Amino acid sequence: MKLPRNLNGIDLAQTLCRKWDYTIVHQSGSHIILDTDKPGAHRVSVPAHKPLRIGTLNSILRAVSEHKGCSRQAIIDTL
Repeated sequence: MKLPRNLNGIDLAQTLCRKWDYTIVHQSGSHIILDTDKPGAHRVSVPAHKPLRIGTLNSILRAVSEHKGCSRQAIIDTL
């Protein structure tokens, strides 16, 4: 699995909102807070950095994929 190297946080947050049922709750400094209730309550923080570091992106993708019950590759394919 190859992670995108030039993805910024705003694009990731918008994709999670559009395709993975997250909503933007608020922004605290440079971090965008996303929340979902499907299939259960889950909150994730996405830094609005350009570009996101690979470890940060990997951590966000891991948290979302575990909550949604899908693979990280499925989320990467929607980016």
